[in-house]
Amino acid sequence: MATKTINILISTLALFSIFLSLANSTDFHYPSVFNFGDSISDTGGHAAGLGFFLGPPNGEKYFKTSSTGRFSDGRLIVDFLGNFFPFIFYSLQTCNTCFLHVLFLIMFICLPLSKSIHFNFPSVFNFGDSNSDTGELIASGIESLDPPNGQIYFKNPSGRYCDGRLIIDFLMDAMDLPFLNAYLDSVGVPTFRKGCNFATAGSTILPATATSISPFSFGIQVAQFLRFKARALELRAKNKKLDKYLPKEEYFGQALYMFDIGQNDIAGAFYSKSLDEILASIPTILVEFENGIKKLYDQGARNFWIHNTGPLGCLTQNVAKFGTDPSKLDELGCVGSHNQAAKIFNVQLHALCKNFRAQYSDANVTYIDIFTIKSNLIADYSRYGFEQPIMACCGYGGPPLNYNNRIRCGQTKNLNGTWVTAKGCPDSTEYVSWDGIHYTEAANQFVSSQILTGKYADPPFSDEMPFLLKLKF
Repeated sequence: MATKTINILISTLALFSIFLSLANSTDFHYPSVFNFGDSISDTGGHAAGLGFFLGPPNGEKYFKTSSTGRFSDGRLIVDFLGNFFPFIFYSLQTCNTCFLHVLFLIMFICLPLSKSIHFNFPSVFNFGDSNSDTGELIASGIESLDPPNGQIYFKNPSGRYCDGRLIIDFLMDAMDLPFLNAYLDSVGVPTFRKGCNFATAGSTILPATATSISPFSFGIQVAQFLRFKARALELRAKNKKLDKYLPKEEYFGQALYMFDIGQNDIAGAFYSKSLDEILASIPTILVEFENGIKKLYDQGARNFWIHNTGPLGCLTQNVAKFGTDPSKLDELGCVGSHNQAAKIFNVQLHALCKNFRAQYSDANVTYIDIFTIKSNLIADYSRYGFEQPIMACCGYGGPPLNYNNRIRCGQTKNLNGTWVTAKGCPDSTEYVSWDGIHYTEAANQFVSSQILTGKYADPPFSDEMPFLLKLKF
């Protein structure tokens, strides 16, 4: 008891010494506070960002729970300071971990469906890379996006590596669900009741390394979801006012879990490995993926929507880097080795989906052949209203590729003594590629419409599917 009293006195004296030293020079009437630091003042950012839990007895004294994310038995110095200031300190991640990323495909339909389908999910949780990132990497502060990104639909950069909407946006809209908020994006009072997006640009299935663009690999994204779920249920139980922002407990079992990841594992490997080495690594990559979806299944997930990877050899970036020798290109002008690796990855991913479906009979696993849809678009681009299948709309260098890996879309840089800007093209609807790596909104819209035909799904869309689609067109 004596020791406890002494500790309290020491803490109190320390706080008063801070205020006494600032009494004559500081006015503590601030409208807001932004805190930067380490675990001494971390109120949950590290735990939320990496998706891990602090077990008891952390938080036992004041909060009575270990889920506050503080490395302490109770409050931190920053919490005590908050009692003196007319505001409360919050971790950006405590309540604002986004819900899922709806990945259901739909927009307007180019081909009629033989049987209508209904995507009747209360929530969507999405995992992936830049193909479906709606702001995660930008919210993390690792990168920023400049105009003309987002110019078409959002009129400003929206956190998406695109001139407008992504496939996932079109699918959400077709399901009459709101666009998914990024898990880490806590600004703007986001709601996660209908889903949350954990996809992060640059992410891989395999654990990130020191040279990775994104630290949020697939395993970390799954861990973020687990923390999100636990935190959402805990907050709903404590405060009914949060019900409109967070999903109900039953939503987690009824939700659609969507995946579009693996592109960076394959494409990135070509910078340091031979084709044979890359092909040999695919089983290891897919073991990591299977472990992740099994964790989600164990948490009650039952509806899985899995995209395979697209024709990586047709991305402007890869043609510019690996296609300088014409003998390396196929008849479409794409790098053959990259597409070969993508095809083999997809064959093994498809087998994994079939095995998972057989092993867990109560799981609905839908495999979507994105590779074929995108390959058809590039092979027959003019038929679908496009003029440029490979050249980037937003880039630097001009034809035939308009791509320079030293400058990103919207950036202004000094290259070889000259200041240059990677500008957008006059009409992005004529281009398949937006920035050399990602597709334009027009191309994403086309891909979405093809997904909705059901022809590229296994199993194909039918009345036996667990959802029905409200067609808007």
